Parts: sequence; C-alpha cells; structure tokens
Amino acid sequence: MAVPVEEAVSGLSTFSLEVSPHLPDELNIFLSDWTIHSPNEYVTCRLRDEQPDIQGLAVSLLSGWMATESPIAYDDVQAYQLQLLDDTKSITQLNNLITEGRDMVSILYTYRSCVKALPQLPESMKQNQTDLYRETYQVLDTEIGRLREIKSWQNTASSKLAADMQRFSRTDRRINGPTVTHMWGMLKLLDILLQLDHLKNAKASIPNDFSWYKRTFTQVSTEWKDSDSMREELDDLQIFLSTRWIILLNLQVELFRVNNVEDILQVLMLFCLESLESDRVLLYSERHVLLRVLPVVVILATSSVKEGDQVFKKIKINRLIRIFRRDPVVPAFPDLHIAPASMLKELSPYFRSKYQREYSILNHIPAIRAAHDDFCLRFAAAVNQLQLLKLAKEADDALTAQVKEEICLVVVEGFQLLSEWTGRVWEQCAWKFSRPAKDAQPYDNNTPLTDYEKVVRCNYSIIERKALLELTSYIKGVGTMMEKVDTLVADTIWETVHAQVQDFVQNKLAVMLRTTFRKKKEISRILTNMRTISADWMGNASSEQAATAKKPKEDTTPVTFRPRPAAPTAAQLHCLQFLIHELVTGGAPKKAGGFFGSGDTEIPSADMKLLENFFNRLAFFPHILDYRATLVHVSDLGFLWFREFYLETSKVIQFPIECSLPWMLADHIIESQDAGLLESVLMPFDVYNDSAEYALRVLKQRFLYDEIEAEVDLCFDQLVYKLSEHMFAYYKSCAASKSLDLAFINGVENHDKYTVFPRRYEALFKMRHFQLLGRSIDLAFLLAQRINKIFRENFEYLLERFESQDICHVVELQRLVEILKATHELLSEHLTLDSFALIMSEVMENISLISFSGRLASQIFQEIQNDLLPNFILCNTTQRFVRSIKSSQRPQRRPPIPHAKSSFMCGSHDLNAAHLTISELYSKFFGLPHMFAVLKLLGSRSMPWLVRALLDHLSQKLSLLEGRVDELLEVLPKAISIPAPTLGVTGCLKIYKDQLHWGTDYEHKIEVLHSLKEIGSLIFWMSLLDTAMREAETVHFMQVVPWLGVVPGSEAQMQQLLDDDGNSGLVSLFKAASAAVASDPDTQNPQSFVTMAKQAEVADILYVNNLQTGSTLDYTLAYLSAILDSVRQRWNSPSKSGLIEITTSREFHRIYSGVQFVFCGEQLEENETNQEQFGDAVAWGGCTIVYLLGQHLRFELLDFSYHVLTVGESEVNPGAHSIPDKISKTHNISAELVRFLESARKARRLNSHVFTMLRARFPHEEKLAALVKQSGTVVHRIKYPSTASAFDTLPAKGSMEGMNGYESEVILS
Repeated sequence: MAVPVEEAVSGLSTFSLEVSPHLPDELNIFLSDWTIHSPNEYVTCRLRDEQPDIQGLAVSLLSGWMATESPIAYDDVQAYQLQLLDDTKSITQLNNLITEGRDMVSILYTYRSCVKALPQLPESMKQNQTDLYRETYQVLDTEIGRLREIKSWQNTASSKLAADMQRFSRTDRRINGPTVTHMWGMLKLLDILLQLDHLKNAKASIPNDFSWYKRTFTQVSTEWKDSDSMREELDDLQIFLSTRWIILLNLQVELFRVNNVEDILQVLMLFCLESLESDRVLLYSERHVLLRVLPVVVILATSSVKEGDQVFKKIKINRLIRIFRRDPVVPAFPDLHIAPASMLKELSPYFRSKYQREYSILNHIPAIRAAHDDFCLRFAAAVNQLQLLKLAKEADDALTAQVKEEICLVVVEGFQLLSEWTGRVWEQCAWKFSRPAKDAQPYDNNTPLTDYEKVVRCNYSIIERKALLELTSYIKGVGTMMEKVDTLVADTIWETVHAQVQDFVQNKLAVMLRTTFRKKKEISRILTNMRTISADWMGNASSEQAATAKKPKEDTTPVTFRPRPAAPTAAQLHCLQFLIHELVTGGAPKKAGGFFGSGDTEIPSADMKLLENFFNRLAFFPHILDYRATLVHVSDLGFLWFREFYLETSKVIQFPIECSLPWMLADHIIESQDAGLLESVLMPFDVYNDSAEYALRVLKQRFLYDEIEAEVDLCFDQLVYKLSEHMFAYYKSCAASKSLDLAFINGVENHDKYTVFPRRYEALFKMRHFQLLGRSIDLAFLLAQRINKIFRENFEYLLERFESQDICHVVELQRLVEILKATHELLSEHLTLDSFALIMSEVMENISLISFSGRLASQIFQEIQNDLLPNFILCNTTQRFVRSIKSSQRPQRRPPIPHAKSSFMCGSHDLNAAHLTISELYSKFFGLPHMFAVLKLLGSRSMPWLVRALLDHLSQKLSLLEGRVDELLEVLPKAISIPAPTLGVTGCLKIYKDQLHWGTDYEHKIEVLHSLKEIGSLIFWMSLLDTAMREAETVHFMQVVPWLGVVPGSEAQMQQLLDDDGNSGLVSLFKAASAAVASDPDTQNPQSFVTMAKQAEVADILYVNNLQTGSTLDYTLAYLSAILDSVRQRWNSPSKSGLIEITTSREFHRIYSGVQFVFCGEQLEENETNQEQFGDAVAWGGCTIVYLLGQHLRFELLDFSYHVLTVGESEVNPGAHSIPDKISKTHNISAELVRFLESARKARRLNSHVFTMLRARFPHEEKLAALVKQSGTVVHRIKYPSTASAFDTLPAKGSMEGMNGYESEVILS
C-alpha cells in the first residue's frame, strides 16, 4: 500500500553529528553549528579519522535532479531542426507511462492480503454480520480501487505502445525508424507490462481478497438502487485477475488492430540481440530488461507459424537460442524470476541443469578476484596520477589529456565490473529461487521448512556463502573506493566527455567530410548536422569559419580546442545517437546484419569502426556523467532482503532473521571465524541500507522500511553480542596462551593447539561512526559496553566457581583472574573499558569506602574457618596443609560448580585443559603458593580484615580450650612422680601410664586435640602469610628505594640521603623542574606544575613510611599473648618455695605434657593414626601457648614423653641411626613401645623447631635466674639468655660421669 514517506525520509536523512571525545578538537569546534534543515540539503560528510573503509556506501538518500536530468528534458530538441519533434514527444509520453507503471509495479509487489487482518464474528454476534460486511467492503474497496487503476493503466499503455509502433509503419513518417532512446522507451514499457502480468499471476492474495470483496459487495449492494454497472465492472476485473498473461494477450490484440507493426518488432528484436551480444549496455538492470523483454518481443512477432517463418528468415534463430541457453533464468524481482523457456515452449529442450555452473558465483570467484585486484591497482594508480597532475603548476597538454582519458576509461571499467558482479549476484539469487533445496532437513523437528527456507537458508552451502560474502565485499569495497574520489574525478570526467565529443565532431567528422563523403550529399548533410549540434566552437582555439573552411585532402592536422567541464545534454546525446543510427542503417534499421554488421553499406570499414566506437561511447556517457547515481545503482544489493512473494505463499507475517540472507552472511563470518572475512562483517549490513533506500525511494512503502528497521535492530544487537563474545574469547585465548610456560609448549607434540593465530579485529575497534539506516553508530562504544558486561559476568562466574570448591583452588582462581586481567589489558589497547580494579570491586561487593570485607575475603575466611582449620592437617616438613582422611572431616555443603562457556575459563578447550592440568597440581594441598594467591587477590584493602577475622576466631578457639584445660587441671593428680632411669624404658612408660590415666580417660580429649590443632594451624597459616607478605614487600622495596635515595645505614638500619634543601632527590628534581617551567612566561598554566611538585612530596612521605612494615606473625603472637593474660595466673602458678615444682606442678605445660603423652602413645581412632588425624598442628598450638606462658624451658625439662625417650636413648648407643629400631633389636620389647618412642622422638624434634622459631620471632625478656649445682649450692641473680633448646645439649646416659662441671640449669619463678 503506497503511503507518504516524507516522514520516513526526513527521519532517515537526519545526519546527527555530536561533539565526541573521539574526534579531533578542530572538528568538534564546528559541530554544534552544523545543521541540516531538510532532506534536500543532505550532503555526504566523511569524518577524517582512523576509521577504516570496511563498510559500503550506506544510504545515499539522493534527492532532486540527477546530473544528466534536466527540467526541460527533450524540449530543446526542436532547436536542432532534425525532424525529431514527434519522436521526442512520444519519448516523453513513454517516460511518463514508465514512471506510472513503476508505481503500479510497487503496489502489486508490496501487496499483502487484507483478509487475514479482518475480524471473524463469533456465533453470539451473528446479528451484526451486516455491519461487518459494510466495514469489510469499505476496507477492501480502497485496495480493489488500486487494482482497477492498474487495469485501466495497462489498457492505456497497450494502446499507446501499439499506436507508437504503428507510427513508424505509416508512409507519412518523419523518420525511418525509432531512435535508440525511443527503442529503450518501448522496451522499458514492455518490461513494465511484463512485470505487472507476472506479479498478477504470482500473487495469490489478490484474487483471494477480490473474492472477499465480491462477496461483501453482493451483501452490501442489496441496499443500493443501481448496482448493475458496478457488477459488470467487477466481472471484467475478475476476468482480468484470474486470466494468466492477460496483459500480454491484450497487448497482442492491440497490435493486431494496427497494421504493419511486424517491422518495428523485428527492429526491437534485433536491437535486443545486438545489445546483448556486444555488451553495449553498462548497467546490469538494463541487461535484465533486455533479457526479460526479448521473449515477449518474440511472442508478439511470431503470433502465427507463417509470421514466425518470416521473422526467422531475417534473424537467425540460433542467436536467440544462444542467449536463452546462456540465461535460462532472468531476475524479475528480488524474490521472483522469469524463465524464458516457460514463455517459449518450443525452446524448452535447450534448457538443462548444466547452467548452474554459469549462475554459481563459486565458479567465477577466481576470475572475479583477479579482476578486482587488477582494477584496484590501476584505479589507485590513475587517481594518484590525477592528484599529482592537479598539484603540478605546469603540465604538458598531451600528458594531461592522457591522464584524464585514463581516468575516464578506468571509471567506465569500474562501472562495468560492478554492474557485472551485482548482476551475477542477482542472477544467482534468481537461480536459487527457481531451484529450491529438495532434500533439506528441518532445523526444528517440530516445525517443517517453509518455501523461503528451502530457497535461501537451506540452498546456500558454506562455500557458496563465503563466495557470496567475498563478492559482496568486492562490490561494496570498490563502490566505496570510487565514491571517495567523487569530487576529485567529477570535473575530469566532464572534461574528458567534452573532449571526446569535440574530437569526434571537430576532427574525425571533418576528415570524413573532406575525404570519404565529400560527394555524397545525404551523408554529408547528416555529418554536418552532427557537427552543428555538438561542436563547441567557443572552446576551439580557431574560429568556426576556419574549422569549416576547405582544406587539402592530405591535410590531417587535428583541430585544437580547449577542454571544458561542459558535458553534452541529454538532447544532444539523443540527437547524436539518432544521426549515427540513420547514417549507418541508411533508413533500413531492420537489416539482418544489424546496425553495424551490414556488408552492403557505402561507409568504409575504418569509418564504420569509428562510428561504432563513438556510438557505443554515447551509451555510456549518461551513466558516467551521473557518477554517484550510477555508482549507487551498480553497487545496490538491496534485493537480497526482499521476500514479498514467499511471505504470501508461506502465510506468515515475517520470517525469522535466520532466514534473512544478509544476516546469514554476517552470521557466517562471525561463526566461521575466517580471518580473511572478519573485516567484511559490516558489509552485509549495507544490504539493509540498500533495501531501506529501495523501500522508500522505489517502492514507496513505509511498512517495508519499518520491517527492515525492526530486523536491523535485532540483527545489529545480535552482531554486537556475538562479536563481543568472540572478541573476548579470542583475547582471552591470547592472554592464556602467553601465560603458559614456553618449556611446556615446546615439550608437547601438538603445540599448535596452544597457539592463537591472529584475527583482524583492529579495524572493527576503530568503527566510531558506522552508517546504518541513516544513523551514525559508534560500534566501538557498543562493543566496549558489551565487553564490560562480559568481564563482570566472567568475574562473577570465577567467584561462583571458587565458592563451589575448597580453598585449595584459590591458586586456580588467581591464575584465571590474572588471565582475565591480561585480557583486559589487551582489549584496553583498542577499547575504552572500565578499569579492572573497578570491575573487581563491583563483583566482590567491595565498592564502598567503608567496606573492607568483600565477597572473596568473606568466602576465604569461611573456607579457613569451616574447612581448612577443622578438616586439614599440617605437615611441618613440606610446610603444607593437606586434607585429613574422610572419617574425621567436618562435612561441608557447597553449591554445585556452575557451567559456563569455555571463554569464561581460558578461551578455548585446549587451553582450558592445559591450565586446569596446571591448577590441578595445587588442588590437593594448601601452602605457600596458595598464600601468594590469597595475597594477590585480596590486596592491601581486604587482607587486614581477614587477619582480624582470623584473630577473632583464634580468640574463640582459645576460649573453648580454656574450659577444657580448667577441667583437666581439676582432675590432675596432686603429684606425678618421675620414674627412675634404672627402671628402664618399659618400666618408665608403665609408671607414667598408671599416673596419667586422667588424660587417657578424659572424655573430651579429642576435642582438646582439635582445639590445639586449629590454634596451631591458624598460627602456622599466619606464618605462611608473613612469609608471602615479606617477599612481596621485598620486591616493592627494591623497586622504590632507588627513587627515594634510601641506602643501608649503621646497625643494619636504612638511611635516606637528602639534598641540601632537606628533600629527597626525586622531590628536589620535581621542584626544580616545576620552578623552571613555571618561570617561563610562555607557560599557560604554571600552577599545575607547582601542584605536581607538591604531589611528589606527598608520594615521598607515603612511600618512605611504607618501607618498614610490621610482621603478621609477630602481631599474631602478641595478640595471642594478650589473650592469655586472662588465664595466665591460673595456668602459670608460681612455686611457693621459689624452686621448681617437679612433681606437684599444676601449670599448663603439665597439662600439655599429658596431652602429648596420650597423643604419642594412644591410638584415638581405629583406622587411622593420630598423626593422620591431627598432623603437626597440635604441637604448634600447644608449644605456642607454652612458650607465651613462659613455660617452655620447664616443659622441655619435665615433659613425660621426653623423659621416657631420654631413658630409651641412654640404653643404646647415642650414635644409632634409629633408636627405636636399635631398642627393638637389642631388647625384646613390644611394638607399642617402639611406636611410642618414634612418636616421642618426632614430637621432640617438632617442638624444638617450634620453640626455636618462637624465640627468634617473639623473644622473651632476659630474666634473673638461680643456678643449683650438683653439690646443692645455689647461685643467685644469674641472667639466663634465650638459647637453643636444652635437649640439644643434654648428655646421654653413660657419658654423665665423664663430664666435669656438668650443671643443671633450673629457672626459678
């Protein structure tokens, strides 16, 4: 339905330029004042930036008259006195009919059934059926009225065409035959009639709507008085709509009413054949007109067998057969075609399936590729020569003419290539429409394939889509290249056309007049008329009289003239074509040999060749003068979108975008990831620009534009989504590949799968103003917006993945975050993205200034509190936490591992497997690598909160332990005697077991061990953190101190070297530089440099104060010591006598000695040892409390396990490699005792290590002590320094007598 489209054109032509930070400052200055007030003021504004040319011409929105169109059209022909007045009037009438006919074609092609939208009354409202019929009739009457107009117009057009043909058969005709322009008018009008007839036959909705209209008319007309005439009109219209090819039949009837039209039909047939055989037409649309009209002319000229015999006596039928064999399918509409074989039944045996090779672009793409490369090189070279010529101050006239001639030739060649390529695309589409896929399988098992899917979606293979994409890119790329030099070559083309016309009429025709045709008056008259019409005597260096004066026959000196950008008008070209046509045909245009192929002419072959070349050039001149309009036409691929016929046959409102050919091409580029096609991903979207232009300008249908716009919105969203996903995956793979060790990559066999090959995304990142449907789109901004969201989604997935696993996977998290950060850095080189720190803060919910416990920090704390401390055991030798056996674990409930795309891990499946293999090495333990990962993930913002939360947890655990220790103190015997060494190791162990039954029988002993284990694990965790932090601080220290001038000072202290002004070297440098710049009078903003110097002072203070930081382990020990102050008096009871209470002590170290004795001697669980259940953390927890209470020396002296082990060591050679093994071999003792001694020996070694570390990190103050010698003498007030463990120097049994002066040191309270 044709509707006004001014609103759509106005909206589409709005060229919005906003001040953008991406544009240069000098361009932004004028943007706010630049406005377009109407569509007619539309101009092409190309922003000069780094955006590559990877899109087509976009919507041109041409308005007004074209270059060769004139308001007076052919009205000035009568001034040339060539008896063409009647001919030009007929041409004007034909052009008016053609314009009207194209509107009729648009109405029929875009016609959609109105009946589908009409409401159906339910049974309860049947009484209102009369009103429904009345309303339906009013709706349908508007549409049927247009069909009446089409029927009336075709009658008028047929009558006019028949009368026009008869005029050339009358004896009183002014000219012998139709001019070339007149023949084109007849052929185009025949083409319009053929298109109308074909659409009427194909549109099933038209007779369907008419039947409803006639039915409602029958119901409504009962209320009217006189309806007979209308009923007769409806009957005629019904016959018109239901009869196939009725328009062509009516035209044939009209031609039979006049006489002697056979000659003009033969002339038209001959003109079509010669134009197709000689490639005289420049535009593919004109060639398609000839292919469509030729069978119609044959049908009209051969209405009987006799007439057919007469025609094919003059025109060889083999010429027709060759053309119909070469083009068995001719495009008629974007989704409809015409098969000449169906119109010419006698030629049907000549059409076979072998012609698919001629239509398939895949078979021509190598030649097209070579032609494209060759043309681009020659076009660029010609343009460069023209630019150099314009820059030159003085240039040789011959060189200038040669360069301009080359420009004109290469432009014509470019138009020919574009026309040929676009025609091939249209012809392939027509072939695909005529050959739907028969064996195609439905994409959805529940939904059968539609007809449109069979001809488009299922009818293009992968390689065919690639070939079509490549050709589309060639068409749009060459079109853009030629459009960029429009203003550069416009004057050159006009000058060249002017020069070619003047050279022909002033030089070549002058030679013909003086030599060949000097005595032939009729031919001389025609040549003189050509010179009179076209010669530019004002541009001639000589006068007209000198040019027309008689010269000797031998004089061949060319006439010189000044080239001017004054191209011939349409009337001049029309007259020149007519005169050359009359000169060559001699008044008999229907010769069997054609226009220039007749052998019985009086014109010599050399002159005939000159006339033929110039005649062919005249056909090109209107198109090359209309440079931009022709360029838009030959690069128009909008027909790839339209599907009106199949919408009707499929009975759907619209097809999904998967069936749209432009989106199929764009989606193929994205999904195939072909590096050679990525830069062409925007080219298919220029098809939408072309289709929108065609819908508004040609079809003049607003609803079609709305449908195109809706599909473009959806497809462009999909494009941005898919592009951003693939870009993110590609750069994620690059980052993951770079993070792999080179030794690992070189060591594997198929190392190419870990290598990421480059893809050309850089051009897409520079698309700041992509033109789509008249709008300027910042593609880079949309990609950055989407990729920012992907980064957040990826980080969210990583956190969810970590939350579903234990803390051992923190190394995997840290590696994936590092890869994600590297991906962000790579993409930030091309796009403006949010900072990675901001993204992390948002996802970790740590964006507030007062929030320190982020999501990740809370999760790590929960994992440490609920899983690491209770379920892991410490191995002091490897410095790692490992998971204990499952029977002693505390169950943990975690969400399942989320499923995500491979791009959220490392980008590809192979890289995912490689990185997961590496991460798997760290997934079974927690150690120093995990601590480095925690430190990097949390940073300086959340790490203090985690430390504080863990210390609070330590305080809670100590509170729980306090109650159990108090219970043990209550059941502790008043005295525990030390067995004499003479009883032997077995006797000592038995006596201790009898006295320590309070620890063995205590029901909460496992809980006590678990508390000590968690306390010890937490202290060791802090030591690992301290190690990691010190290494990170050392690296930071080495990076900062050279700038701050810090050097080692006395007593291992740091010293900062200051300048004379009391500042560091860096601050002094900034101050001096700022003062020098600020003192310069040309400095525009000196205050900014002063601010820079002040910022340097602040930075100096901050960095110097951060050089020396405290120790986390030291702080933890101090914190624990402060907590123990509340129980120090109860757990650290002093002796009343001032000496050590050896047997009656009730201090904490006695409790821990009993616990350690139970730990070494009793197996608490049946299927696992105590070491497997608790590990080494019990010793860390117990020894740390003992040390902080100041009882470590008394513990080492009086420990029960130590005493049994000392006795055992004194019974064998001290140098034995394994004391328990030696005892078991020399004494027949039980395996239980062997296990006890081995456990005690390991415990002593571990306790010694813990005490040594504690003395080094948290030394006690030197205290006064008393020395008790063997003689019983007490030496008071001796300072007892912190030394190594006393058991490192204890003598073995048997060597005590040989030690002179051996003294036992006892610390008094």
